[in-house]
Amino acid sequence: MIDSPRALIDVRERLAVALRQAVQQFQSSDPNVALSVTPCQDLRFGDYQSSAAMLIAKSTQQNPRELARLIINKLEVSDSCDKVEIAGPGFINFHLRSDFVSEQLSVISADPNTGARKVGTPTTIVIDFSSPNIAKSMHVGHIRSTFLGNALARITRAVGHHVITVNHLGDWGTQFGKLIYGYQHFLDKKMLAASPIAEFERLYKETNTLSEKDPNILQGVRQELVKLQSGDPENLRIWKEISIQSLQEFQQTYQRLDIRFDHELGESFYNPQLPHVVEELKKLGIARESEGAICIFFENDPALAKTAPMIIQKADGGFLYATTDLAAFRYRADQWKANQILYVTDARQQLHFKQLRTAATQWFCALNKPAPELQHIIFGSILGPDKKPIKTRSGEPIKLKDLLDEAESRAMKLVETKNPELTEAEKKQAARVIGLGALKYADLCQNRDLDYTFDWDKLLALQGNTAPYLIYAYVRIQSIFRKEDAKILGGKFQLGTPEETALGKHLIQFGDTLHAILKEYRPHLLTNYLYDLAVKFSKFYENCPVLKAEEPVRSSRLALCHLTARTLKKGLDLLGIETLEKM
Repeated sequence: MIDSPRALIDVRERLAVALRQAVQQFQSSDPNVALSVTPCQDLRFGDYQSSAAMLIAKSTQQNPRELARLIINKLEVSDSCDKVEIAGPGFINFHLRSDFVSEQLSVISADPNTGARKVGTPTTIVIDFSSPNIAKSMHVGHIRSTFLGNALARITRAVGHHVITVNHLGDWGTQFGKLIYGYQHFLDKKMLAASPIAEFERLYKETNTLSEKDPNILQGVRQELVKLQSGDPENLRIWKEISIQSLQEFQQTYQRLDIRFDHELGESFYNPQLPHVVEELKKLGIARESEGAICIFFENDPALAKTAPMIIQKADGGFLYATTDLAAFRYRADQWKANQILYVTDARQQLHFKQLRTAATQWFCALNKPAPELQHIIFGSILGPDKKPIKTRSGEPIKLKDLLDEAESRAMKLVETKNPELTEAEKKQAARVIGLGALKYADLCQNRDLDYTFDWDKLLALQGNTAPYLIYAYVRIQSIFRKEDAKILGGKFQLGTPEETALGKHLIQFGDTLHAILKEYRPHLLTNYLYDLAVKFSKFYENCPVLKAEEPVRSSRLALCHLTARTLKKGLDLLGIETLEKM
């Protein structure tokens, strides 16, 4: 028997526990048969369902519907469900009791975290995302890592984990020879003051073009790089200035997007550690010399055995991207006590992170230390109308600042059309919230594995699964409470109509949704949840009078409105999206 729900609970997990208890005598000998419970897509067939009977029947050669009947007879869920049915080839469908849902709604209403349940055992999770290169403008290619990483950090913190966010900046490498040479010979101080990164990009392009034509300039570039790597004070000063100016410009973008990092550490931070990393890996027998370079081979890993080795030191003594990542992994494990490290980068880097995971695991095993779990959070590309990665007409990546400006500009036209009576300050605020929110939401509502086509009209639409629609749904609810007599008097939630019941049942799934997201790190599950919530609220509001209803129904419906607004606001905030009180 499931205990009476006097506190906030994971409905899905509690039903799964009851299910596991019921199937013990019928369970397959295969321990890998998962007995999960998931929300029903169509509420006509129930609130939650499980395919456990079909999975067990397949492995034990039984009739799935007959097995489902036997399991249901053993289920003890009467305190939470009014009925459990068999559907189709053997699905077990759970129908929640109305009073159970009402009680859970009361618990969630009193919860300052709006039903976002804390995990039982918090862990330390490092999330590595965004990672622009110094002296280069952030562009459209940084959108997915930046928005995904920020949302995952917010959601992971909301359920109680200790989250450390880090921006792993590209601030070291051969390009700095050209930048320093250009800085010394072609710097325009007025342009530097006006737009540092634009000036650095100009210096790099000019020096790169000249070095391809003039061997003397190419030699000068190489000399400046050697001097930098050798610790020349003047070259270090220029490099630091370039880094500081770039980071200040990045911060303007991050501040605009309401994104913060606990640490912003460039590749250069790990430079002093690289020789030790290589020597230790050689000493432990994990890395060895090959044609003058130091490499890690993966002969014992079937998935990586035929891939190229991971080079951690070139024949000329130089270190590589992989060396820095190994040093960063070790630093995060030792200094931050990371249990898990998430790398939010595009799918093209899958091989690198598979090799990094294997090399790091071998390294820590040899040291007799537990290695943090490495998760590569991959994502696809943003495509233009031609189904190719989105670029400017000249073929360059679209600068992120220009994209943000256009989002706000287009949103301003929408605001001026829909609400011309707003003050200029209110219009500007609304355009910022709607424009930037629409851009974030359009990215986060996609299955991160897939490419998606960028479409201004679609992402700014006031109908459909968009940020403007959800923000408008929130504003619509808030307008109810601006009326003098719209006050919540307390009391129980009463779910008397199908629309009230559907809305109430969806509201209690908010916490379940957040925990489901973190199983595979997929924020689009939250966007889908919020869109369904807004749709269910719209149906409720159209069919169930609120202010004109008699007590106690009136107070119950106002409480449903209030909890829906809180959940929309909380959910959007976890995605990094603001809301408006007027729109």
